[in-house]
Amino acid sequence: MVNKINKMKVIEGYNVQIWVGLKECYNNGKIHTIEDVYNICDEFVEEKKDCVSVTKTSFRYVGGFEDGVVVGYINYPRFPREKSDIKNRALALAKKLMIDLNQYKVTVTTPESSFMLENEKVKI
Repeated sequence: MVNKINKMKVIEGYNVQIWVGLKECYNNGKIHTIEDVYNICDEFVEEKKDCVSVTKTSFRYVGGFEDGVVVGYINYPRFPREKSDIKNRALALAKKLMIDLNQYKVTVTTPESSFMLENEKVKI
């Protein structure tokens, strides 16, 4: 039996990703878990009435590696938003993740740009 689509809503697509490591400050710091990320995101989405995805990833760089996550936003057709709103929400969550996970840098990517947030309170 073939399922039929009765309705389809199409809007302009837009996605934003937050790239964050789980190891504090690159050097032998505390290693956070994906559960820590879930808790931070849960708090944020409850407060902002929002929705994000969380995907495990692994960063490989010169001289090392670390586990991390990619937190994603999309322009969801059921509750469409302006690109600037999606980007600003992602930047706010990225800042919260950076501070709560004690990261030196966090990157946010959009189809047009990449933003690198730096935490001045972290010593490396």
